[in-house]
Amino acid sequence: MKLILITLLLSRSIFAQASADDRRANTPIEPFRMIGNIYYVGAAEVTSFLVTTPDGHILVDGGYAETGAQIKANVVKLGFKVEDIKYLLNTQSHFDHAGSLAELKKLTGAKMVASAADKVGLENGGKGDFIWGDTLPYSPVTVDRVVKDGDKVSLGGVTLKAVLIPGHTKGSTAWTYQLKDSGKTLNVIFFGSTSAPGYKFIGNTMYPNIVTDFESTFTAAKKMKVDVFFASHGSAFDLLGKSEKLKNDPNPFIDPRSYTDYLAETEKAFREKLAAQKNAPQ
Repeated sequence: MKLILITLLLSRSIFAQASADDRRANTPIEPFRMIGNIYYVGAAEVTSFLVTTPDGHILVDGGYAETGAQIKANVVKLGFKVEDIKYLLNTQSHFDHAGSLAELKKLTGAKMVASAADKVGLENGGKGDFIWGDTLPYSPVTVDRVVKDGDKVSLGGVTLKAVLIPGHTKGSTAWTYQLKDSGKTLNVIFFGSTSAPGYKFIGNTMYPNIVTDFESTFTAAKKMKVDVFFASHGSAFDLLGKSEKLKNDPNPFIDPRSYTDYLAETEKAFREKLAAQKNAPQ
């Protein structure tokens, strides 16, 4: 069901933030502390995370262009200063996750960090996408630092590591973080996506290696040990449901199963779609 919801949100909302599905995805919710020094500052479905440090903060993803105002308000509501955001990280260069990054960069003066492949999409403002073409533009944002697989972003004693997971976008990125919480070390991941709504796998001249990229991503992702799974869409990890259970012990976001379930669902959908395209009349 999670995968179905994510796919519907992507496929139905893909053409305009003004659609009903987009408005639901961008519904404001109260910001809150998720675990350790990680705070939720995004909307009901399109996510944004604030990782705080004594020397400033790191923001992961910016939602739609319209989400920027929510993110700013949520950061302030939690008692932090927007100007203290030093790094902007992105998990995928689509309009519903990168739409407000240009505005946030201008506001904060933060350094924009992304993979080489998604740098192209970010600086083109979403135009030239291998699936959506020029139909989903947003304000272009200049990337200050390009990261390769395994590169690290460090600030105030906190280090996030880039893990490239290409397929959903050519430069989709996961960011991992070893969080010390209550005497335990937890493996946290901010994951882009391994879904493929409307994607063409066979004969995709705009992305010839899309199948091998998805294959390598699933292989690598399944080897990773994850205790806390966060994704670019809240429904992928039951954001709203878990937020209501936060008073429980243990923290509901400590949920390794949600990560493995998500990978299993999206890989199954990928393989079924790929098989159907291979068997379709050419």
